[in-house]
Amino acid sequence: MTGGEVAGILVAVFWAILVSFLAVVLVRLAQTLRATTKLVADVTEQAVPLLADASATVRSAQTQLDRVDAIATDVQEVTSNASALSTTVASTFGGPLVKVAAFGYGVRRAMSRKGDDLPTAPSRRPVIVGRTVPAARRKKRKG
Repeated sequence: MTGGEVAGILVAVFWAILVSFLAVVLVRLAQTLRATTKLVADVTEQAVPLLADASATVRSAQTQLDRVDAIATDVQEVTSNASALSTTVASTFGGPLVKVAAFGYGVRRAMSRKGDDLPTAPSRRPVIVGRTVPAARRKKRKG
């Protein structure tokens, strides 16, 4: 065998090994692509119902929020109406009630003074020269 034939055989063996290696790599790549395709299909199969459920939940939450907003608006309106009503009641009945109370107080006071027309005894005790003030009264005057 000549040197050229040996070199040709070596090149052929090299190409055979290279082609075998590339074939193994391509087979593995094909398996990986099949597995990835199956995984994407499974995720899509599971994600679509989940997205539909999430969409329904969001719609339901929006409906509930709309209801809460309507209730809050109604409560605000009722509060303002109650405030206006209390202001009206206070202005309508407040003045006359104060006048009635003052009149009642005046009548009671006049009735209690009816018996006071008689002269009363002096409320102070007369001061006697040379007499000392009791101890209890002395402390009061100092404080």
